[in-house]
Amino acid sequence: MTATRLTHTVGARALEWLWAHRDGFRLEPDVDPEVGLLQRFKPIGELALICKVLFREGVAGSRQTQLARQLLDHVWRETLDGGRMLVRGQRTEPISSIPFEVYLPFKELGHSQPELERAAVLNHRLDSWASFERTPTRRLGLAAFQRRFGLTPRPAEAEALTQTWLARTPEPWTVEGHIAYDITHAVFHLTDWGENPAGLPPHVADYLTAWLPAWLDDWTDLERWDLLGELLVVDACLPEPTLDERAWEAFAAAQQPDGAMPAIRRMPEGDPDEVFDTVYHPTLVAAFAATLATSRSFTALAHTATS
Repeated sequence: MTATRLTHTVGARALEWLWAHRDGFRLEPDVDPEVGLLQRFKPIGELALICKVLFREGVAGSRQTQLARQLLDHVWRETLDGGRMLVRGQRTEPISSIPFEVYLPFKELGHSQPELERAAVLNHRLDSWASFERTPTRRLGLAAFQRRFGLTPRPAEAEALTQTWLARTPEPWTVEGHIAYDITHAVFHLTDWGENPAGLPPHVADYLTAWLPAWLDDWTDLERWDLLGELLVVDACLPEPTLDERAWEAFAAAQQPDGAMPAIRRMPEGDPDEVFDTVYHPTLVAAFAATLATSRSFTALAHTATS
């Protein structure tokens, strides 16, 4: 079992870096249409999701909670212009689900953009919305987001799940990077980002319990810190998390003194915007994994004290 102090420190440092580099969460309103306006929304949506997890779990210190709230307010006000940039993105690509998916965690945390909500309700009625080609894991995620928004998922989550790699529990030794990311995100969607570990079907939980330790070892040895962080989140979503000591110690050692987490092996160098684009995701993942691991550690300690 990993020490709570270690996981808490990883999360605290990650938030410090994210706050110091908050201007990296930027949009490119004048981007070439062939590139796409919506690509820059992804980091903002991920930030909102992770901050929501931090508030929900309630294990961060007062400074970390304050920084998370300031980050959310900054990107909502300064980057998204009070949600108006999401409306613009929806008008640019009317059938895209990205503005809706980015908006949902902000809505759940108290922000509001009525025009975007009306667009989401309208799009949900369209056959094109349900027919738009997505990977099975993305379709599962969108179904979960529709439920959380109050819409009837199209398709239903149970139906979407059956099409994913993880639901079929294939040969575990065939897992490579892309498959591993699909596995982690399927777990995130099934558990509502760690809020409901019981959302994992029993056969999926058993499969992950059996094989996740081997995958943790593999990606620790490969120094794939971004993916390792996501797998550490998966561990925290299991009925009995291992909080793998070796993986967590390697993950913490890879984190930079300023809180940044490299994606693979060592920190990149070069243009600050390009470095941010490479590093923001593993650093967000570090905050996510650390929050859930710290929460699960406290739960385990409480059970030990009362048993």
